[in-house]
Amino acid sequence: MRYDTRLINDLTHVAHLMADAAGAAILPHFRNADLEADNKLLGGYDPVTVADRAAEAAMRAVLDQLRPQDAVLGEELGTKDGTSGLTWVLDPIDGTRGFVSGTPTWGVLIAVGGADGPFLGVIDQPYTGERFIGTPQGAELIRGQDRRAIRTRNARALSQAIVFTTFPEVGTVQEEKAFHAVASRAQLVRYGMDCYAYALVASGQIDLVIEAGLQAYDIQGPLALIQAAGGVVTDWQGGPAHNGGRVIAAANAQIHAEAVEILRRHITP
Repeated sequence: MRYDTRLINDLTHVAHLMADAAGAAILPHFRNADLEADNKLLGGYDPVTVADRAAEAAMRAVLDQLRPQDAVLGEELGTKDGTSGLTWVLDPIDGTRGFVSGTPTWGVLIAVGGADGPFLGVIDQPYTGERFIGTPQGAELIRGQDRRAIRTRNARALSQAIVFTTFPEVGTVQEEKAFHAVASRAQLVRYGMDCYAYALVASGQIDLVIEAGLQAYDIQGPLALIQAAGGVVTDWQGGPAHNGGRVIAAANAQIHAEAVEILRRHITP
């Protein structure tokens, strides 16, 4: 589906307002000794805080005012039907484990698009003041009054690559083995960066992020951002990734192809 420049500009404006509102709701709670987290899992730890819920509510309030015709899918507050054919996909704090630990690797994720996936994506880190945004017009990093275009890294061999994932175990035992089959061939492997790792792909700092078990709200913002910056985001078989699952985000088509070939040999579809 194609969208005209006026619509893209309008959606970009709304996305900025949403990110501003989310940041204002979140920052009073970050590194606050009184912050409490509820656990959403019976076996394991998946925290949610008042900041998560307040940030999503603030973003939805912006949409209710400016884009009430659009559908919404949010991690904390569920779904809302729309009539425009567009859906906003929201993760108010991606990386809540990092958030409650005081690390600045979390971020606000915003995406909007149609049934075939997002075409506008935001990763916003309000504590560091960095906003990464990608649209059909390109990708940029905004820090205060400074704005600069960003691009993913040029092609290089996997043996020279930097690879990230959030958890060393990645997912299932099979998924862990597949990830490490790629990672063992890389120059450098790092862990635990949450959504900030995807921002590093978009801004040309690293080459690959490989993860499993993602939801749509985990990946749609990073996906649109990285694609706008010149990268490739698919599932581990090379197919669409906007619904989540096993995801690989690559700086370019060459290293994507090299990594996917390895993943395919170690994982069943």
